[in-house]
Amino acid sequence: MRKDCAKSFMYRKMGISEEVLAFASEVEKELKPRFEKIDETAEYNQAKVLYAMQKNRLSEAHFASSTGYGYNDLGRDTLESVYADTFHTETALVRPQIICGTQALALALASNLHPGDELLSPVGKPYDTLEEVIGIRESMGSLKEYGVSYRQVDLTENGGFDWEGIRAAIGEKTKLITIQRSRGYDARPTLSVEQIGELIAFVKSIKPDVICMVDNCYGEFVERIEPSDVGADMTVGSLIKNPGGGLAPCGGYIAGKTECIERAARRLTSPGLGKEVGASLGVNRSLFQGFFLAPTVTAGALKGAIYAANLYERLGFPVNPGGSDPRFDIIQAVECGSAEALCSFCEGIQAAAPVDSYVRPEPWDMPGYDDQVIMAAGAFVQGSSIELSADGPLKPPYRVFFQGGLTWYHAKFGILMSLQKMAEKNLIKLV
Repeated sequence: MRKDCAKSFMYRKMGISEEVLAFASEVEKELKPRFEKIDETAEYNQAKVLYAMQKNRLSEAHFASSTGYGYNDLGRDTLESVYADTFHTETALVRPQIICGTQALALALASNLHPGDELLSPVGKPYDTLEEVIGIRESMGSLKEYGVSYRQVDLTENGGFDWEGIRAAIGEKTKLITIQRSRGYDARPTLSVEQIGELIAFVKSIKPDVICMVDNCYGEFVERIEPSDVGADMTVGSLIKNPGGGLAPCGGYIAGKTECIERAARRLTSPGLGKEVGASLGVNRSLFQGFFLAPTVTAGALKGAIYAANLYERLGFPVNPGGSDPRFDIIQAVECGSAEALCSFCEGIQAAAPVDSYVRPEPWDMPGYDDQVIMAAGAFVQGSSIELSADGPLKPPYRVFFQGGLTWYHAKFGILMSLQKMAEKNLIKLV
């Protein structure tokens, strides 16, 4: 049996029609030169991670577990040095006790802001789950409740920075600038590292001692440089996104200036203890190995996002970024236009999962969100959005946000299955 025929046979066996395969195969052929560029970036970033591991003399002894207080956990300390060297920062806090990206961001903010300080977002409203952290939506324990004020400057209509608005917003009380790299549930463009660097330089020229924090979720290893390479004082993310490589079972990181990271460590543990405690509980090997795989896993997810954009764009759906646009994170937004189409897309992603593929996702009132959200994710690690997933709020224009795929082939299959579900309900016409 010829290779192409064998591949088609397996896809048909798993529910993908010949019509969907024929339509998608033409798009895939056109994307090969672009995929080669992604592989070149992955190769560079793989070498960067490998260099950091070799520099820190990583050995099997670093995979050992610690319990209790976690004193003298050499693996934990070495992992943090590997992150710091990869991201070119003074130090890093990388802990399984940080449960998600939102907590990592809340930790970085709460530890470096004090009553009377002001937090400024020069890129518009932050991701939904941070609204309660900041106090944009009233919530127990918010920064607002502890006397931290908040101000934001929206992006311009074309997605650029409002330079004069930012200049006017920075005042005596402005202590920390938060910059969200990715789009969240928004139509705004994702920021490139170069753009982030320009923004940080502008802010520092006005107030040199202001702390610049970048929410780096979904952006790690997409480019050859990270926000910490262009002046960010703190770079923050989740280990169940890009840097965990699909193997990290939990965790988050904050990398940056020593004073900022030590403050975060003391908020995570206790004043006087800081980074010296925190048992690794046997996850060191997974965190190291996941970080080692992260550049190639991210590359596969990035290919999947570009593939989805080009397929759905050709079918007439508004997509963001566009099929030929440059990429700075792994998220792809598709404007489905109706609740039925949004749910069908997510049904396809769920049906393509290795875990819970038989489950049909339903919209629900998810904590931290104003509207009902539908989420498709059959992941080995709960909530791991570097694995194949799709989600979106049930409100017009019914955008779905697709991301992840531990391999390019799985990301590809997920997109094919989303097309299949849409085609079966006559929501798309393959041409």
